[in-house]
Amino acid sequence: MNILIGLLIIAVGAFCQSSCYVPINKIKKWSWESYWIVQGVFAWLVFPLLGALLAVPSGHSLGELFGAAPSFNIWMTVLFGVLWGVGGLTFGLSMRYLGVALGQSIALGTCAGLGTIMGPVLLNAFFPELNALQSLTFAVIMGVVVTLLGISIIGIAGSMKSASLSEEEKKAAVKDFNFPKGLAIALLAGFMSGCFNVGLEFGKDIHFGELTDPMFRTLPATLLVTMGGFVTNAIYCFYQNQKNKTWSDYKMGSVWGNNLLFCALAGILWYSQFFGLSLGRSFFEAGGTMDTLAFCILMALNVTFSNVWGIILKEWKGCSRKTIVVLIIGIVVLIASSFLPQFIG
Repeated sequence: MNILIGLLIIAVGAFCQSSCYVPINKIKKWSWESYWIVQGVFAWLVFPLLGALLAVPSGHSLGELFGAAPSFNIWMTVLFGVLWGVGGLTFGLSMRYLGVALGQSIALGTCAGLGTIMGPVLLNAFFPELNALQSLTFAVIMGVVVTLLGISIIGIAGSMKSASLSEEEKKAAVKDFNFPKGLAIALLAGFMSGCFNVGLEFGKDIHFGELTDPMFRTLPATLLVTMGGFVTNAIYCFYQNQKNKTWSDYKMGSVWGNNLLFCALAGILWYSQFFGLSLGRSFFEAGGTMDTLAFCILMALNVTFSNVWGIILKEWKGCSRKTIVVLIIGIVVLIASSFLPQFIG
């Protein structure tokens, strides 16, 4: 029962994350770089900070926590956050060229597999005494393999979509649709986004021990990762503001109320995935198969829900029935990947 509760909580977070691009469609008159960094203030600073505060018991502070934690762990967590920021940045671009459904499918699928494997591998490289590789059991590896299989099937559906539609039909579904360019960006996004889970691995002990509710123990590390990612995104977005001469976006007083509201909504929906991940993992056995695969499961569910939104937003409109069948098979495989490890673990 605990496992089902944990999966349900993670699924709710995944649904929220997969919905975060819907409010962005309501943003008016701002360029991509302007709304991306403003929603990032909420997604990567404001809400992660509020979440991290839940891990701080009465009479203590975040400053005390970060000051007492090993500096190496702090900086490695932030460093992989900076690297994840590249993934977050290109993740947004993959949506631009592939749409919500296909872009998230490829990027998050790559992120799911690499994020799960890279964490224990790199942790073992720096702290071999922890024997982190023992967490990569047969059940974990099979869970990753099935997840990647589901992503591959959805990728095939995307390729079929690209081949079957005219340029006009592609643009009607996704304005800037470009499959080769979007595929390259999505794969890069997935690879770099996997660094998020690596950062969480380095920061998993940054909490107040028994004084911190198990539901909230990964939230301080989540804050450190997202802070690192914010730096990367801010540098690029401000560079684009300068290059494209879009600083004037921030001077449009008439749209600030609307845009701030929808950026905040997008930000809290995005952050919900990692808040849900922290809460959901507390229902799994610490260090067990489901705990190790939790990040992979989150990404798989993100892909599942993103494709539901892709259908709702008519990004697959005009595709053949065969293409839709392949898409649905991929979604079913992804859902199965969330439960498979429990049966073979």
